[in-house]
Amino acid sequence: MRKILKLGVFVAILSGLALAETYTGRLLDASCLEEQKNACDPTTTTTAFAMFAGGKVYRLDDAGNAKAVEALKNRADRSKDPSMPSNQVTARISGTVEGGILKVETIQVQ
Repeated sequence: MRKILKLGVFVAILSGLALAETYTGRLLDASCLEEQKNACDPTTTTTAFAMFAGGKVYRLDDAGNAKAVEALKNRADRSKDPSMPSNQVTARISGTVEGGILKVETIQVQ
């Protein structure tokens, strides 16, 4: 019985991942977008993110925002000087879009 339950959970997780799409684009500061500023590149204080990919802007969900903060902290070119401004950040995000919100499963910043 436990084996069947474990198998069912495993299949459910894999099917959920199969629905995920990959988005590659520019990572933006979502609060800057709300204020309609021109330069919306993320900074070290950014906590709300959006992604411009395929001609559309997608806001990241709360979990995605947390993952983006962590990914920016661990970004290779910032490891030497964490106070360095981010400038334009390209990201690759795996997730699903629901109502204009990108539900992030994984994120890689470049």
